Amino acid sequence: MKTKTSILFAGSLFLALAGLAPAQAAVDEAAAQSLAKKNDCFKCHAIDKTKKGPSYKKISAKYKEKNLGEKEAIKQMTTGPKVKLEDGTEEDHKIIETKDPKELSNLAQWILSR
Repeated sequence: MKTKTSILFAGSLFLALAGLAPAQAAVDEAAAQSLAKKNDCFKCHAIDKTKKGPSYKKISAKYKEKNLGEKEAIKQMTTGPKVKLEDGTEEDHKIIETKDPKELSNLAQWILSR
């Protein structure tokens, strides 16, 4: 009986701890910031303050509020849609100069994790 209880407890503990592990690989912050810098993203965006464009914290909050995710963030970065700037003007969003899906995913996850 004691062995059964121990096995049941160990199995329950394993499942509980597995639930704490992140579902995806950790974001490589240095690589994301490097890609953003290389593409002049920081010209219009900052992490926590408004520039010509919204801060990454504001973008992340908007995506969470609208239940949007990585796919939509990547689309925004790769298709060059018209965007409304903080001053009310509009312009085409700059297209990220990489086609590497891992780099795009990492950058999107970094932005969305702010």
